[in-house]
Amino acid sequence: MTSPRTRTRRCTAPLAAGVLAAGFLAALPAGQAHAAGSVVKVTGSQGNWQLTVDGRPYQIKGLTWGPAVADADKYMPDLASMGVNTIRTWGTDASSKPLFDSAAAHGIKVIAGFWLQPGGGPGSGGCVNYLTDTTYKNQVLDEFPQWVQTYKDNPGVLMWDVGNESVLGLQNCYSGDELEEQRDAYTTLVNDITKKIHAIDPDHPVTSTDAWVGAWPYFKKNAPDLDLYAVNSYNAVCDVKSAWEQGGYTKPYIVTETGPAGEWEVPDDANGVPQEPGDQAKADGYTGAWNCITGHKGVALGATMFHYGTEYDFGGIWFNLLPAGQRRLSYYAVKKAYGRDTSHDDTPPVVTDLSVEGGAGSVPAGQAMTLSVKASDPDGDPITYEVLDNSNYIDGSKQLTSLPFTDLGGGRLRFTAPDRPGVWKVYVKATDGHGNVGVETRSIKVVPPAVNGTDVALGKPATASSFQQSYGDCPCTAANAVDGKLTTRWASDWSDPQWIQVDLGTRTSVKHVQLVWEASYAKAYTIQTSDDGQNWQTVRTVTDGNGGVDDFDVSAAGRYVRLDGTARGTGYGYSLYEFGIYD
Repeated sequence: MTSPRTRTRRCTAPLAAGVLAAGFLAALPAGQAHAAGSVVKVTGSQGNWQLTVDGRPYQIKGLTWGPAVADADKYMPDLASMGVNTIRTWGTDASSKPLFDSAAAHGIKVIAGFWLQPGGGPGSGGCVNYLTDTTYKNQVLDEFPQWVQTYKDNPGVLMWDVGNESVLGLQNCYSGDELEEQRDAYTTLVNDITKKIHAIDPDHPVTSTDAWVGAWPYFKKNAPDLDLYAVNSYNAVCDVKSAWEQGGYTKPYIVTETGPAGEWEVPDDANGVPQEPGDQAKADGYTGAWNCITGHKGVALGATMFHYGTEYDFGGIWFNLLPAGQRRLSYYAVKKAYGRDTSHDDTPPVVTDLSVEGGAGSVPAGQAMTLSVKASDPDGDPITYEVLDNSNYIDGSKQLTSLPFTDLGGGRLRFTAPDRPGVWKVYVKATDGHGNVGVETRSIKVVPPAVNGTDVALGKPATASSFQQSYGDCPCTAANAVDGKLTTRWASDWSDPQWIQVDLGTRTSVKHVQLVWEASYAKAYTIQTSDDGQNWQTVRTVTDGNGGVDDFDVSAAGRYVRLDGTARGTGYGYSLYEFGIYD
């Protein structure tokens, strides 16, 4: 049983778990489309179930669907070549028909999802009161069956999937007895929707997905009309069988997302962030998951593993089989698991080691650093490298940024560390020129460069024109900018101009200033000194600030030192982690 956790991935994607029922035949051959109105049934008895399509045994060998619907015809042939017979979606609406049609034309079926709030587990979706919000409940009770009526005769439809990870996600909205009441009310609604779907479409099963098998007791109690259960489970997928056995359940299940260990399942590295598995470990994750699913014969009816996606970002590198359209080791692991021969495929470069020269310690902002990478290509193809970084663990950004670097030879790649302090992820891509890629990543801790001298502002009284009193990590007072901590900050109102000043106590010589900006930086500002706090002398003017760390020498003296911001670099305020003043 997986436990509640926080995870990072696109909010449209759930976790999968499902296996073929008791030793039955494999799915219909790829390329074989069914006539309109296929009849899909869950048949058999306790512990000896199977899924059938038009009376023939069907094992779900699937992937969750990531590309745009407009690209369905582009990618369906590739899915079929992998042995995939099923894809899973999270929403069904007017845009779904081309996807259903394209899937059917290539012998692929769709587990068609319906989204309920708060979908996507921890941190996703909005809160709904399932006890009192009759407007929302009536809306989905009306809307979902309408789409079932629209698509029930489409040959691409395999089954309907109501909701995604909401039993888990409700913990972000409620607690205690109220949480239990909401979960009961939610799963009761799922059952009401299921009954309405059955009344319209008796020829396709209905399931409901959640992120942990702990949701199943609620379905067992409140949703007896579901034809089967569904679960999203990654590293814990091999525990699903025992959880089903111990729970005394009387319905089969599918896994609607699974794959390598996610952020919520791995230990933190030396820099305190989740340690992402390497490419080989990820590939092994798919193989192991499929083996555990197929090992629960007669109960697990298959899986849509996560994720046939081309997104090229933080989550895409963690989970996607083909980020930016390039095939990973995981792509071939899934293909092999689904019974296709990969022995003649040109496969990706394999990165066996990636390290930061000089150890995994701190890296001064904006200074050169070198990565050492060991990679080989099984087919002898020449390898081309790319270096990228990501600031997810600083500001939540999922974007990857390609960096200029120098190939020093022997797998040594030199580049400039980011200018902004914090823990970054650095990626090395190894491509073979044939559409394959190996990716390895490490975290680096970027710190402000060391400064000679004493920070005379440390712990001294600081005042500001304004400060944010609440929200997020605030209150963000002026004192936070002189406390010597890169985890606290001063943040101003969202307007120009704004200032922060430090009282050094006595007239003091100032030789150097170091500003460590948060994401909200100053594009234009001056550094000023004063003996009385009233009359100011400008000692430095900056008009092209870009955030990160600003380091500069000055030659000045005064009791007071002020930063006067005149133009913000973002739409927010001014925000400083540290205002360092050195004698």
